[in-house]
Amino acid sequence: MKKRIYIAGSGGMLGEAFYAQFKDDYEIKCTDKDVNEDWLSFLDFRDFEAYKKDVEDFAPDYLFHLGAYTDLEFCEEHSDDTYMTNTLSVENAVYLANYLDIPMLYISTAGIFDGKKDLYDDWDIPNPLGVYARSKYMGERFVVENAKRFLVCRAGWMMGSGPKKDKKFIQKLMKQIKDGKKELFIVNDKDGTPTYTHDFAKTVKELIQKEYWGLYNCVCGGQTGRLEVATELVNLLGLSETVKINEVESDYFKDVYYAERPASERLLTKKLELRKVNAMRDWKVSLKEYIENYYQGYLE
Repeated sequence: MKKRIYIAGSGGMLGEAFYAQFKDDYEIKCTDKDVNEDWLSFLDFRDFEAYKKDVEDFAPDYLFHLGAYTDLEFCEEHSDDTYMTNTLSVENAVYLANYLDIPMLYISTAGIFDGKKDLYDDWDIPNPLGVYARSKYMGERFVVENAKRFLVCRAGWMMGSGPKKDKKFIQKLMKQIKDGKKELFIVNDKDGTPTYTHDFAKTVKELIQKEYWGLYNCVCGGQTGRLEVATELVNLLGLSETVKINEVESDYFKDVYYAERPASERLLTKKLELRKVNAMRDWKVSLKEYIENYYQGYLE
């Protein structure tokens, strides 16, 4: 008999990958407050009673809590809503998982570090800079300190699901190129690691199957920055002759992206490697696959 997974907050780019990677081997129920797929049903996980009833009715073997506000500027301006969504709802998930005596998954972020170091391993101590980072870190801490059995997986610069759901860096660049922009302005002072949603979901799957509970950095291989990622993307698209990349410092975008961001969000996947469960490929390999799988004909 297939094991059952309840996946809360799965209407976004990560949920799409989790659905694809888990649907054949597990019986899954996917919910979100934005029902944008036929495999989703409605649930607002900030409503504890509704969350509890829906999860109890499904009687899962695992609870995956995916959803969060990830727009840093939105989070700065709506701090109460952010803590409700990114922190208190995670506490709801912990109560539920413990009550049902099942393991839970929480998605954390590389953004919880202050960027004062170049690289962070799984054991470095976070120091969040803004509302988003703080709300996510407090969620992470609550899981680690209170859940009976848990996985906390920290993602980096997420990419996945294509133009439909990707609201992050790659899609922002693709949209500019599609709109006919011949120059891209890319910051040269922000380092991090791309994280392909499908690699991430595959890694989680292996951790679940082996029951290697705990906290893991979970990002693609290779250390990089915004500038290198943009350059690689333009090269992949065969547009290095026609699209010019202008290096700028973060101040160039200070009116649009005014929330504080760490200079480095580079994570090392030390624990995944030591446990030999790392399905995270080099970011260039994953980026190429992502573009090929999700952006066919997009620029035509």
